[in-house]
Amino acid sequence: MDGLEERQLDAIREVVELAGTTGVAVWLRGGWAMDFHLGTVSRPHVDVDWYCWRRDADRLAAGLGGRGWRPDPRMPVATQLDLLRDDVELSFAYLDRDAAGRVVVGAGPWAGTPLPAGMLDAPAGRLNSLTVPVISVTAQIEFKEMFPVWMPERPRRAKDAADLARLRASARDGPPR
Repeated sequence: MDGLEERQLDAIREVVELAGTTGVAVWLRGGWAMDFHLGTVSRPHVDVDWYCWRRDADRLAAGLGGRGWRPDPRMPVATQLDLLRDDVELSFAYLDRDAAGRVVVGAGPWAGTPLPAGMLDAPAGRLNSLTVPVISVTAQIEFKEMFPVWMPERPRRAKDAADLARLRASARDGPPR
């Protein structure tokens, strides 16, 4: 395990602990969600991606700010909460509910767009002794498949194709434990 990976795992632990003490719900998404689902680190990660409810973002930012995290000036907080501490990046995409009670994108150009049903109902992921809420494998697959369609200027990366293969195998065979 390299130094950045260890610091990212410490940050994940820190977010989960803060969420637990403040009552803020968070879910891992992206590559770390996959790794916690699989129970192993599959590749290096640039950042740690999360979901949180938009209404909780200020409380989350304040709690993490008290622990040395600072806003990333590259991303407007109205769109999502991005925080930095040294070389670790945390990114919290916002969630909301529509009038029908469906989970939807909570901010930005796709605000109000429904997200996959059951996305937040997945069993917690586990990596070594750390247990973390993660989005469902079905949602992870959908996001990895659709990203190049939603954002054609960003074609599928090799790591995303490899992630898709791992997630599909896991959905078919169950995660290794």
